[in-house]
This record gives sequence, structure tokens and C-alpha cells, in this order.
Amino acid sequence: MKRVAARGVERLPPRVHDAIREQQESSEILLGWAQLTVVCAFALLYAISPRAQTIAATFEPVPVALAAYFGFTLLRLALAHARRMPRWLVYVSVVVDMALLLGLIWSFHLQYRQPPSFYLKAPTLLYVFIFIALRALYFEFQFVALAGAVAALGWLLMVLYVVHADPGGVMITRDYVQYLTSNSLLLGAEFDKIISIAMVSGILALAMARSRRLLVRAVTEGITAEELKRFVPDAVARQAAAASHLEAGDGEVREATIFFSDLENFTGLSESMTPSALISLLNEYFTLVTEPIERHGGVINQYQGDAILASFNLPNPLPDHGAAALAAALEIQALLADHRFSGGVALRSRIGINTGVVIGGLVGNARRLGYTLHGDEVNLAARLEQLNKEFATRVIVSARTRELAGALAARFTDLGDYTVRGRSTPVRIFAVDAA
Repeated sequence: MKRVAARGVERLPPRVHDAIREQQESSEILLGWAQLTVVCAFALLYAISPRAQTIAATFEPVPVALAAYFGFTLLRLALAHARRMPRWLVYVSVVVDMALLLGLIWSFHLQYRQPPSFYLKAPTLLYVFIFIALRALYFEFQFVALAGAVAALGWLLMVLYVVHADPGGVMITRDYVQYLTSNSLLLGAEFDKIISIAMVSGILALAMARSRRLLVRAVTEGITAEELKRFVPDAVARQAAAASHLEAGDGEVREATIFFSDLENFTGLSESMTPSALISLLNEYFTLVTEPIERHGGVINQYQGDAILASFNLPNPLPDHGAAALAAALEIQALLADHRFSGGVALRSRIGINTGVVIGGLVGNARRLGYTLHGDEVNLAARLEQLNKEFATRVIVSARTRELAGALAARFTDLGDYTVRGRSTPVRIFAVDAA
């Protein structure tokens, strides 16, 4: 569809507008199939219903009306699937749908050779309410209101046609029993039908107007939640979407494996490149190395310049978090060994991994929050990354991470106890063979 959103929706951000348009296009397809089902069901009922021998006319208008409506429904369904239903055609289809249905009902008195008042008794009138309700799938009150207005006006014209066809008023009665047992016309009953059509349409239109606001709000919040995942971990985004209120300090304490990586010789690389080229290179690098981290169950918490801070088992639970972090680190080293970035640049990273009890939570103030990891174990992971320079290694891990390494434990080299900067107690560290 080229223009399917209401004017109010068109003032929404493009992503919200497009999301609502996609929902409406899907609704138009669903509506087309529903109406096609109704037409086929009606045609089947007409085909199997017994007809009197006197109805052997050479021309039967009901099949013709059904065929016309069937053809129009197929055409609109094809346009809906092709996403080529402009807004004006949606309005036209509402009018045509209802006109064809009422025309079908009107043709009953010709088909069955009865006076015009005969078609006013047809139970097919109930399909009018089905067609009005189907327009609610579009989540715009205008289409429901238009369908109801066309149906009410159409039925009024059909009643006036009966009155005009009976200028002497012979068929008009005030006797309810006579009305039910003959082709007589009871004006009050027909006005009741018109009022019912108008009331149902009005109530549905009001409900659609209210639902429309809820739809816009739901789509906006859904898109916001999806966008939020680009800035914070998925689990935190889901929590933000579900929670009634978030405050700084909300967090969770758990043992987790902290992954910290940094690029080798990034300072020299920065001096030799323009800012735009450097940003492009970093984005290419982050795209490459983020994939194995996330595939192994890790969560990117921060991009700090050229550094990456990731966590395994927080905020998303991960039983084998130690082994998963190691597997991601080894895969990254293998990828970087073979990969050349734009301009033929080769990059190498150093990685520090530590496992311990940390807290992951929200920090900030009442107006702005951010998710981060806190605890001395996080600092230790960063210190282990820096030790790679001293030991000429690529990946260094703590003793607790080695305990959780599983089958990867055979690839460790014991570097002994080492007192890292900022700690008074030595820690046992291990280098990981990337070969």
C-alpha cells in the first residue's frame, strides 16, 4: 500500500508508521481471505439449497451477483498480496463490497419471482454485520463507519424501493403476525434493522478509535524495546519493557565470567587513520568479534573505545559460562588471524577472562539510567587483559575460569601467582594456547 495510515499516524516516527502500515497490509490480506470464504460459503449454500420448480427462469441474477462479488474479491486479494492497495481503493472496496452484497439481496425477488418486499425477509442481511465487523481488522474507525453508513443507507434505499414499487400501499402492514407470515412490509421492523446497523457500526467505530490509540502505543513501545536492545542487554530490555518502574540500583548478584578484550597497538593505528576511517574500521571489527560472543551466550555490556566488556551468565543465565567465554575468545583469535579488514588492515586483540561474583545493575539518576557490571572481579578481568603485554600472550584467565573450562583445560599454561595492579593478594593466572 502506498498510503494506508491515518493522518495522525503519518506524524509518527517513520519506523512506527511503517510498523503500523505492515499490520494494516496484513489485515487487508486477512480480510480478503475472510470475505472470499464468506462468498464461497454463501455460494455453496445457494448451490445445495432446493429451489421450486417454478423458478426455472432463463436468467438467474443470484449466480451473476455472486460471480461479480467473487471476481472483485479475488482482484482485491491479489492487490493486497502484492502490497498495491492504495488508500483510496480501500475506501472504494468498502463501498463496493457492501453494494454488491446488498445488490445480491435485492436480486432475490427477481430470482424467486416474488414482490420486492420478499428480499427484506432474507436472512442474508446478517452478512452485512459480518462485513462491517471484518473492517475492524484494519484498526481504523473510518472504514467501520463507512461500511455501516453504506449498509444503513443501502437498506433504507431498498425499503424505499419496496414502497415505490407498491404505490397503493397494499403490501404495507402494521400487523406483526401478517408481516412474519407473508411478503408484507412492516416499516417499523425495517427501521429497527437500519438502527441496529447504525448502532453496531457506531459502537465498533468507537472501539476502533480507542483501539487505534492502543495499537499506536503498543507499536511504539515495541519498537522502543527493540531499539533498547541495541544499547543494553536483551534481558535488561525485556525487564524495562515489562516493569512498571525502573530505578538506579536495581541489580542482580551472581557468579559470572567476565570477558574483556582490547586491540593491540590501537593508539598507533588511530594516529595513522582519519576519524571516519577509524570509526568504520572499529565498526567492522566489532561486527566480526561480537557474533561469536553472542553465539556462545555472552552479552555485550559496553564498547569502550576499542575495548569490549562482555559477561557470561549475567544477566542471562548460562550454566557453562566459563567454557563458553573461553570458546568465544579462542574463536575470536582464530578469526582475527585470518581476517583482513578494509584497506588490508590486520588487527590483533588481547583478552582477559575472569570468573567471580559480580553485580549487574542499573546506574545513573532518575532521568537517565545505564546497565553495567560492578565488582572487583570485573576489574580483575581488565587487569588480566593488560598482562598479555607482559607475557606476550593473547588470552589470560584466572584460576576460577580455568576450573570451569571443561574440555578446554588442556590448553592452559600455568603462569603462576601474580600480583596485579590494584590488588594486594596474588592471583593464579593461566595463558591459553590459541593454536
